[in-house]
Amino acid sequence: MKRIIRKIFNSRPSYEDGNFFIKVSDIIGYKPQNISYFEEAFTHRSINAKDEKGNTVSYERLEFLGDAMLSAIIAEYLFNEVPHGNEGYLTKMRSKVVSREHLNELGKDLELLTILKSKMNKENFGDNIYGNVFEALVGAIFLDKGYAACEKFVYDSVIIPYIDIERLEGYIISYKSLLIEWCQKQKKNFKYQVYEDTGNDDTKHFAVKLRIDNKVIAKARATSKKKAEEKASKRAFFALQDKIKPKH
Repeated sequence: MKRIIRKIFNSRPSYEDGNFFIKVSDIIGYKPQNISYFEEAFTHRSINAKDEKGNTVSYERLEFLGDAMLSAIIAEYLFNEVPHGNEGYLTKMRSKVVSREHLNELGKDLELLTILKSKMNKENFGDNIYGNVFEALVGAIFLDKGYAACEKFVYDSVIIPYIDIERLEGYIISYKSLLIEWCQKQKKNFKYQVYEDTGNDDTKHFAVKLRIDNKVIAKARATSKKKAEEKASKRAFFALQDKIKPKH
């Protein structure tokens, strides 16, 4: 299928010095055939770049494509590598590989934010920006050079250095999900309760107590309610690990 290469920016970041091309080449392991895909992959919405039809251009659309490509490549790898795995097992293992936490670490390892164009202070980004840009990069590689190049990049940057099936089986994606599943199976009442935070930090924090059968099992503080609940769940897991046996 012939692809139409569009001129994606009417007002775009400056890459004329060639450093961007060189850095992208170092990251992906080859010289891009069409650098515009990678310019898009490393453009944050705050730049307000537009294509020739006036559509907003940022990494977000490529993130969608890269997520699909990454999942497909990992799925094929696990299907071939673990012939005894049933659908549920393979789905859970793939989720562990492409978890947001893991993709964020990959983005950090590749130092992707060093070439991200944004009008925002990068210190204000959450950790998920790393994983989002990593997925956008995968999408850009697919458009630039096809499935084989995309697959090679995923093998070189994800599968070979990071995937160990035995270690992955014991990896817990969400302690909160694990705790909730265990409580439901054991018919235990549980509740995440936000309570007053007396900390003196400039940044607002949420304080959460995890109660199981009306007993406080763990407490935690974080910059969001979701993060505080996950942190409290992790502490509860280690407090109750003799009773909780994760199902892989």
